[in-house]
Amino acid sequence: MENQSNSLVGWFCGTSISYMRRFLFNVLSVGPIPNHVAFILDGNRRYARKWKLGEGMGHRAGFLSLMSLMKYCYELGIKYLTIYAFSIDNFRRKPHEVKYVMDLMLEKIEGMLKEESIVEQYGVRVYFIGNLKLLNETVRTAAEKAMKATAKNNRSILLICVAYTSTDEIVHAAQESCEQIWADGIQERKLNGAPFGKISEIIKEKEEVPDGKKQGEVNGEKLENGSHEGKQEQMGNGKQEGFGKEMKEVFPMIKLSDIERNMYMGLAPDVDILVRTSGETRLSNFLLWQTWNGLLYSPNALWPEIGLKHLVWAILNFQRAYPLFEKRKKQF
Repeated sequence: MENQSNSLVGWFCGTSISYMRRFLFNVLSVGPIPNHVAFILDGNRRYARKWKLGEGMGHRAGFLSLMSLMKYCYELGIKYLTIYAFSIDNFRRKPHEVKYVMDLMLEKIEGMLKEESIVEQYGVRVYFIGNLKLLNETVRTAAEKAMKATAKNNRSILLICVAYTSTDEIVHAAQESCEQIWADGIQERKLNGAPFGKISEIIKEKEEVPDGKKQGEVNGEKLENGSHEGKQEQMGNGKQEGFGKEMKEVFPMIKLSDIERNMYMGLAPDVDILVRTSGETRLSNFLLWQTWNGLLYSPNALWPEIGLKHLVWAILNFQRAYPLFEKRKKQF
């Protein structure tokens, strides 16, 4: 009888909290709701030291906080969530620490694919973002399996940044853009039947003296030394300008849209709110390109301590600054 009573009380409390949370979200929804929120999961190891927990337990506690925040965000209608799970720089940590995080990541990736997981409950499509070649084969295979298994989900998007830094992403995008433009240019010239015709002709014209003209003659006129040098310089400048123009036609310049299209994060809009716990305001090489017009929120709580109140406060700050963000967007 006592167990049944306790169970009834627990159900009542849980239901009441759920209704209160929905009421709070309805109030927040009167104002603008961010479309993309990103998290830097900072403070897991400090949390473990603070509470004298075993090694790695801070990351497990942090994972529980992440699941709660994901649930709140999806209930609120936030479509895109990005988490900074593992930086390229984190590979410099002690080997046993790296191994533990990778093993935990593998465990949680496999857990995401279960039917009762939050991914299935909210129709979340999962992407793993970063230089995945740096991951060990087991984790990389599990990540690819998770992306394939959730490919049909479209209600919400979860982007997990692993083996990622923003500088690596920008370099990758620049390299991909150059390779694509080069390949497209070669293909176009091959289709036209003259792969390097324009460039070859211009170089040949610059190096050869026209037939029927002697050195020191231009348009059949004999020139004095001074005027000859000036005329040559004038013609040389004209040829250089023409050469540059033809080069631009054959090899078009890289555009901003090319870079953004080849970003790892190119499948998501710019970040509206970036949350970094532990009171830190550093971006730590995370989403430098995508956070140019977003809010940085840095609560003092360690990552495993973050909760609903921090998310609500971040959204209230975003709503207060929203007119400024919209004004900036119109300027670019």
